[in-house]
Amino acid sequence: MSVYLLRRLIQAAGVVLAMSIIVFIGVFAIGDPVEILISPDADQIERERAVAALGLDLPLWQQYLVFLGKAVQGDLGRSFVFNEPALQLILQRMPATLELALAATVGAIIIGLPLGLYAGLKPNSLGSKAIMAGSILGFSLPTFWVGLMLIMIFAVQLGWLPSTGRGETRELLGLRWSFLTADGLSHLVMPALNLALFKISLVIRLTRAGVRETMLMDYVKFARAKGLSPFRVTFVHVFKNILIPVITVTGLEFGSTIAFSVVTESIFAWPGMGKLIIDSINVLDRPVIVAYLMIIVLMFITINLVVDLMYSVLDPRVRLDSK
Repeated sequence: MSVYLLRRLIQAAGVVLAMSIIVFIGVFAIGDPVEILISPDADQIERERAVAALGLDLPLWQQYLVFLGKAVQGDLGRSFVFNEPALQLILQRMPATLELALAATVGAIIIGLPLGLYAGLKPNSLGSKAIMAGSILGFSLPTFWVGLMLIMIFAVQLGWLPSTGRGETRELLGLRWSFLTADGLSHLVMPALNLALFKISLVIRLTRAGVRETMLMDYVKFARAKGLSPFRVTFVHVFKNILIPVITVTGLEFGSTIAFSVVTESIFAWPGMGKLIIDSINVLDRPVIVAYLMIIVLMFITINLVVDLMYSVLDPRVRLDSK
């Protein structure tokens, strides 16, 4: 296991290095932030002074080497707009995004697994067909439209939930969380549901497909032949074996949820990383954009590593192959 882990860490380091080159060149080769940050009335001397202060007077490869040297020390640059460390700005917004992504992922699992299990065990029932039809809607409806409809129905017409913001927060482990207060929880419901809709549909279809496939396996037939109860057959022999693909996709989708929560955060004015990156793109705040993308890359790599390690816990064959 230690050799496998070391090999994966070396691969991860190579991926991070390659992605840093792609991200840096892709972001720093596009546009000119000086045109946005400097007043049009500024003379040429002031413009050159601003370009030198931002480090944009160096060739692109030298700018990357400077960035790489500082990144190894944990410095991803200073924001052009806020004049603060880009990493600090993102870490200030990260708890809000993580909270939203965790709420959406947990909600998708809590709702999607039972529905998918029912649809797989009783595929011809009316309830199963209704669940599968609902999952198709979850895949098809655009996130921005669903978010606007949620605001219109539950905030404007019914007045049950607040439409924007994060609400009251409470500190836990040095971070501010909204789910610890009633007001914050009410603000969290709609954006989390909006973000979870696609994931719920995905978990339902994965679970149903896994159940239908597993029910035909010989070990399930033997379990039934031994007279085991349907509950034990379902939750010991079927449920455990369908968790591997569900965990894999859910883990990867968690990374996607963090990375692509931009639309939801913009609609509900949720003060997370997604809203920060949109504002940074509008003013070409390159250090913040690069820092955000590199953090997302690190998150995806970490999630992939965790998912691979969970394989060995859930499936003994993975442990045997690793040996």
